[in-house]
Amino acid sequence: MRAVDLIIKKREGTVLTKQEIEYLIFGYIQGDIPDYQMSSFCMAVYFNGMTTEETHALTSAMLYSGEQINLSALTKPKIDKHSTGGVGDKISLILAPIAAACGLVVPMMCGRGLGHTGGTIDKMEAIPGYSTCLNRQQIEDICSRIGFVIMGQTDTIAPADKMLYALRDVSGTVESIPLITASILSKKLAEGADGFVFDVKAGVGAFMQDVAEATSLAGSLVSTTAAFGKPAAACITDMNAPLGRMIGNRCEVAEAYECLGGKMPDDIQEITFSLVSEMLILGNITDTLEKSVKLIKEKITDSTARNLFLENVRLQGGTCDMFLHDKGFTLPENTVAIKARKNGILHGIHACKIGIASMLLGAGRTKKTDDILPDAGVELFVTRGDAVKAGDELGILFSAPHIRMDEALLLAEEAFEIQDKPFVKKSLLLGKIDAHDLD
Repeated sequence: MRAVDLIIKKREGTVLTKQEIEYLIFGYIQGDIPDYQMSSFCMAVYFNGMTTEETHALTSAMLYSGEQINLSALTKPKIDKHSTGGVGDKISLILAPIAAACGLVVPMMCGRGLGHTGGTIDKMEAIPGYSTCLNRQQIEDICSRIGFVIMGQTDTIAPADKMLYALRDVSGTVESIPLITASILSKKLAEGADGFVFDVKAGVGAFMQDVAEATSLAGSLVSTTAAFGKPAAACITDMNAPLGRMIGNRCEVAEAYECLGGKMPDDIQEITFSLVSEMLILGNITDTLEKSVKLIKEKITDSTARNLFLENVRLQGGTCDMFLHDKGFTLPENTVAIKARKNGILHGIHACKIGIASMLLGAGRTKKTDDILPDAGVELFVTRGDAVKAGDELGILFSAPHIRMDEALLLAEEAFEIQDKPFVKKSLLLGKIDAHDLD
């Protein structure tokens, strides 16, 4: 068996066997297959795609390239959620303690932000002392004590994914649905969860801007998960406007804590309740949406979810001091207001432009080696449907003293779409897929 022959087969659209895919993946991580050949293989997959069987084989090879976490000793249902990433997407920070309070175990492996989309790891590490670098014993212990953990990918979990992701990033093959599916699931399946709910975002602030593409990815994630014998569901959600009021790192943590106290913006509530409900139904905690929402509200009202969040911060080495402040974070001195350019009704807040603005302020990174400024970000004062007048403050940009605001301010001002006609509110839930939809 030779790598070049398998590359040619895939280039010609031929279906590869499980053994052939394993040969490529294990040969690559062992150094027998060079980067340039694996890049060619990824490009062939990008253009010709993969069958469900091929995607399952690729995911399996990447999964078993490293170790898996064993949570079998925990008797509660273990259900995780994964988001494809968006602007202001702090849902994981709110969802995990709520789901745990409702009776699930949530072993949440997360990533760092890149480009205009934020990363859960960056947000949680904005809490002083908080660590997401945990060993297997710590992960299992924290899950058994409070029902959820927020962790980063270790060097020993799906190492093939780390190598392939870096290669795809520089070879123009990031947007391949089979490669995305294998990348996500090789890490998620290593967590030891029993089932998964996927939040696949669509819109200008999302990785997949087209709803049809997002739906295809959702279907691939659900069908491939099912091939591993695990239940899954996927929600396709709108990411044309930022979620919530805060975009950044420490400021998003503060907003998440506020949400757990019951002060939850409509957009965050709709998506959080939808995803947690799917998790509860998948874990057989509830059997209807109505029962799920009732239980979720109970755990927010009685502060169980919020207290679990604080306990997680302590167990992962963080300090809870920032949550004693009214705002949850201290606004830096370097700030500038975003002002409305005309009168009218706010119809849109362009998520990508706001995301890039926050990145320019230091809240995001253009390459993986960039440092993050935890206190940089954007606060929005208005939401879609609000009436505004020229000169009104729509929000505020903030960052460290040495950061210039000019370019970020220009982008932020352009992000607000103000029109004369009335605004019609629509659901952010664009679609849903589970295994039954794929039969």
